[in-house]
Amino acid sequence: MIGKIALGCDGAGFELMTKIKAHLDNCGREYIDFGTDSDAGCDYPMFAARVTAAVRDGRAVCGILICGTGIGISIAANKAMGIRCALCHDTFSARGTREHNDANVLAMGARVVGAGLASDIVDIFLATPFSGEQRHIRRIEMITGMETEAQNHD
Repeated sequence: MIGKIALGCDGAGFELMTKIKAHLDNCGREYIDFGTDSDAGCDYPMFAARVTAAVRDGRAVCGILICGTGIGISIAANKAMGIRCALCHDTFSARGTREHNDANVLAMGARVVGAGLASDIVDIFLATPFSGEQRHIRRIEMITGMETEAQNHD
């Protein structure tokens, strides 16, 4: 993916996000940092909302979110319409979620992966294109339909 990347993390993810930003800088990748700016405790849904808003409105082509486990922040991100956030702790999942799910946000857990593996996951997530296979398009359309149905019931 070419374009700006939206970044967000909570305090537990701050150290790993700092390392991811350095990696992106070394690769010449542009990003928008939506915080947090320290390892102090804070509420991850706020950062998921900022990142997903940037992806949805086109300021960023994709997002990367980090919290302690990656679970909470990925759940929060997936509440936003049009967001397909994948929690990945290995390179196989990072490749698969781009090829099959056209995921537009990557979540990771700072207490689960180290900086080297996290950088590899980011690289693969950013470099892997969506396969465009009809079976995957059909499944993504089904997910989008579920979002629309849920919105219509509100």
